[in-house]
Amino acid sequence: MARHQGLSDSALLRHLIDTMLQAGNAANRVSTDGWASRVSRLSVRLRADDQSLLRERAAARGMPTATYVSILTRVHLRSLSPLPKEELLGLKRAVAELGSIGRNLNQIARAANQGQLVTSPGRDDLKAMLRICEALRDHVKGLLVANLKSWEHGSA
Repeated sequence: MARHQGLSDSALLRHLIDTMLQAGNAANRVSTDGWASRVSRLSVRLRADDQSLLRERAAARGMPTATYVSILTRVHLRSLSPLPKEELLGLKRAVAELGSIGRNLNQIARAANQGQLVTSPGRDDLKAMLRICEALRDHVKGLLVANLKSWEHGSA
């Protein structure tokens, strides 16, 4: 069996022991409400062409195949549309930029309300900031729609 799998006898034995220990740990990790913990495993048989699609879509998301399948299952069961790390980081950066613009505008408004001389930004500057905020809003909306479509219909 070891030679058939391209392993040494000791490597196969180690693999078998690890597998048995993991199975024992998973069986022992049941929470008080009867649900298995996150480490429970499930084996699934796929057709070769489905396996290829699965690998492609997982790679497009920058995820291991098993993680992608786990997320797809969770999404389907709970009717969610998750954001992968890359997309979530992009949204967090956008929110940080909007926060920065908001802080700057608050400082300008505070100074103007206290009667201080405010020379900038002018009307044109404010219009430009508004256009930037609207473009960012539209971009985030587009990102969310694309994310939802990609989870529903494959990579978009």
